[in-house]
This record gives sequence, C-alpha cells and structure tokens, in this order.
Amino acid sequence: QVQLVESGGGLVQTGGSLRLSCAASGRTFSNYAMGWFRQAPGKEREFVAAISRIGNTYHADSVKGRFTISKDSAKNTVYLHMNSLKPEDTAVYYCAARRTLAMTDYYYAPIDYNTWGQGTQVTVSS
Repeated sequence: QVQLVESGGGLVQTGGSLRLSCAASGRTFSNYAMGWFRQAPGKEREFVAAISRIGNTYHADSVKGRFTISKDSAKNTVYLHMNSLKPEDTAVYYCAARRTLAMTDYYYAPIDYNTWGQGTQVTVSS
C-alpha cells in the first residue's frame, strides 16, 4: 500500500498561513482518494478536507473559505493550503489515503481511510 509523509507544520501567529504537504510513495497515487484530518489534545480526530481521484474537493465547514486541498499528481503530493489561521486550528494534522475505484468520490470519516501518515504539528499563537 501507499506510504504517506507529511511536512510543513510549524508555529504561526493568528491570521498567518501555512502549506502542508503529504508525499505519497509505494503505489500508484492516482488510484487513491486523499484526505486531511486533525486532532487536538483531548479531542477526537476531525475531518478537514478531502479530494477525489479526479480532483473533486470537499472541506469541513470550520475551514471552508480559509483552507484549500489540492494535489499534484506528477509529484504524488497532496497539499493543504491554510490561510487566516486561528488558535482553534492548533492540532496535529494527518494525511490519509484510500484506494478506490470511484473516480469522483471523496471520503470524510476516518474509518473510510486505511493508510495514515505520522502527522505534523500546527500551532497557532494568539
């Protein structure tokens, strides 16, 4: 199965921006739907954004208009562009992959994914 490595996290002030990257290796990237989730201390893992095999996207209401998921298939990489960051966005951000035959479907439940990265910390200071 595919292996995932996230990068790009860090410390940023309120209102700032970050771009997270998720590099995939090991299998054909184009066969996978991808997603971003986050988990804050003491909270459950939360859906952030998802992208289908052909690039259809879906974002959680809490990040809509501020975050954008995208992918570069030539680089086998999925991105999460985060703007107007708030302290409540502080969390460990995880990339996830699901092998699927469906070209247009995206998935927003953690149980829908079977491969996860190690996570990258995002901290937004007030």
